Amino acid sequence: MSGQKKMVVAHHESSSSTLATYVTGYIFSVYLTVTAYLLVYNHSFSHIVLLSAIIALALIQFIVQIVFFLHLGRETRPRWKLAVLIMMIVVVLILVVGSLWIMQNLNVRMTPQQENNYMNSQQGI
Repeated sequence: MSGQKKMVVAHHESSSSTLATYVTGYIFSVYLTVTAYLLVYNHSFSHIVLLSAIIALALIQFIVQIVFFLHLGRETRPRWKLAVLIMMIVVVLILVVGSLWIMQNLNVRMTPQQENNYMNSQQGI
């Protein structure tokens, strides 16, 4: 064997860079959340435009979460990045589809008497 030494160079982000990334992601997340809230609160658009805007803001929020908090753009191993992304999409789909399924099921199974009781109890809000 020759006397050659191999040097392994690892790239580590500094804590200030990581902190700046988290703060930037947090600011974007809060901005997107407040924007979605204000769109719904003001009722200034039609339902289709409002729904499209909320879905677009949700997708942008999803990308912000991936880039700034999960750091998937900086992953050194692309297979792990793909595996994490696929699992995250599966979990989000399970949550969204499951929630919509439960809400639809509860809406269908509510009797007219239950609907009247619910509407009467909500008048003071």
